[in-house]
Amino acid sequence: MAPEPTRTTSRPGDLWLFLPLGYLLSVAVETPVLLVGLSKHLSFRQRLFAGLWLTACTYPVVVLVLPVLFSTLPRSTYLLAAETFAPAAECLLFWLAFRERAGADTGERIRNFAVIVLANLLSFGAGELLNATRWFGLF
Repeated sequence: MAPEPTRTTSRPGDLWLFLPLGYLLSVAVETPVLLVGLSKHLSFRQRLFAGLWLTACTYPVVVLVLPVLFSTLPRSTYLLAAETFAPAAECLLFWLAFRERAGADTGERIRNFAVIVLANLLSFGAGELLNATRWFGLF
C-alpha cells in the first residue's frame, strides 16, 4: 500500500509569520546569484534591486496564496505550481522592467532568464533543506 502523500497543512497565520523570514532567506540565496549572473549592462544597483524586487513580487504568492489553494492536494503539486510560477513570473517582470537596459540580443536575454531560474532553484533547495530539518515546521 502506498504511503499517504504529504500535504501542505500550514495555517494562514503561520504563513504570515513565516513570510518575512522566508523572504530574507530567499533574498540571501537569490540576490548574490543575480548580482554575479545578470547582464553587466545593468548596474550593480539595478541587479541588487532585481534581487530584492523580483522576490518581493512573487514570494507572497508562493507563501500566502498557493499553500491555501493547494491545501487539499499533495505537497508535490503545490511545489510544482510554486516553483513554476516564481521563476516564470520573475522572468516576465525582469523583462518588463529591464528590457531596454539588460542587453538586446536573444542570447543575453536567455542567459538572464537562466540566471533567474538558477537563483530560484537554489533558493528552493535551501528551503527544502531547512524544511527537512523542520526548522520552522511549515509546509
